[in-house]
This record gives sequence, C-alpha cells and structure tokens, in this order.
Amino acid sequence: MNEACWSLAEYHFAPDHPTADGHFPGNPIIPGALLLDQVLRAAAPNGTGEVRVAKFLHPVRPGDHIQIRWRVLESGDTAFECRLADGVAALSGSLTA
Repeated sequence: MNEACWSLAEYHFAPDHPTADGHFPGNPIIPGALLLDQVLRAAAPNGTGEVRVAKFLHPVRPGDHIQIRWRVLESGDTAFECRLADGVAALSGSLTA
C-alpha cells in the first residue's frame, strides 16, 4: 500500500501517566478507551467518527510513544492503526463514515 495515502499523528504517554497506578498495578498499560480516544482526536477531530471495529494487538505502556495512521476508504469509513516506536502494531480498526 502506498504510504502517501495515510495521514499521521504522534502521541507520547507520560511515564507517570495517571492510568499507570490503576490499570494494572504492577503491570501498567494504557487503557484501550484512551487509545481509541487518541485515534478519534486524530482521525475524526470534528467528532463525527465512531469506532466500527477495534483490535488490540499489543499493550501500550506509560512512557510509550505511538504513531497513529489513518486513511479514508472508498466506502467513506476510515481505517486506522497505532504503532509503537519500534514499529510493533498495537491497535488497528476502522471508524464509521
């Protein structure tokens, strides 16, 4: 797939992110709802998108840096993915048109 057709945004979760203490103690991860919120802010900033499908592939932890990529499909839906700094896919899915 042509990389030029994707839009990009980046986000860094602080090492002391407030979710670290409670989700989960001793093994903190960034909650999926927070990841999806960042996707919606990037790919649907006017608030019109809704999550159609989301597949969580790898945990995102406090201190991680993610790249969010999205592109509009012929159907009008938006495909998205989040990757960690090392390129590992953490989340993929689509938003409704």
